[in-house]
Amino acid sequence: MQDHQTRFLDLALRCDVLRFGDFTLKSGRNSPYFFNAGRFDHGAALATLGQCYAQALLGAGIGFDMLFGPAYKGIPLASATAIALAAHGRDVPLAFNRKEAKAHGEGGSLIGAPLQGRVLIVDDVVTAGTAVRESITLIRAAGAQPCGVLVALDRQERGESGLSATQEISRDAGIPVIAIARLAELLTYTGAHPELAEHRHRLLDYRARYGV
Repeated sequence: MQDHQTRFLDLALRCDVLRFGDFTLKSGRNSPYFFNAGRFDHGAALATLGQCYAQALLGAGIGFDMLFGPAYKGIPLASATAIALAAHGRDVPLAFNRKEAKAHGEGGSLIGAPLQGRVLIVDDVVTAGTAVRESITLIRAAGAQPCGVLVALDRQERGESGLSATQEISRDAGIPVIAIARLAELLTYTGAHPELAEHRHRLLDYRARYGV
């Protein structure tokens, strides 16, 4: 595991973003863990999270010209990532959208820099992929090029197609999906922490049933 992945999982546990137990997902599956990025709700946590996003992105070596954060969780995540990138010497434009178009003031559904060039989408997780697909359509409609998706956690869990949600996005849109950490790293992390051994066994069972 890389340092930024360990820092991210440390942070997720400390902020109660990552929890272990029994959780029923939208799919109806009973999961031994749950991830809620909305609990990254303090300045210091967002600063560290943005650094982890930036390090994952820069390490992936993907070319990009700007960031886009899908409403709503993607907005603070893309903002934190843009700030962290600036600290690395990459000052890139940022845009995000409203779910409801505004009819007054500046109007429209887009806020921030104009969508142009290679646009990287920043979000928390890809579940059904609906928000990402809507973002891809919006970016292309503006004449820009979606170049990748950056998420915090990839559950690496297969859907009805037999592929994971991130694999489906890559296949359908022809763009890479980068994650700070995946289920594989979560298993490595729990293996290095004896106090999480019980949860690791359940994670392994879950991966055997639903993993890609």
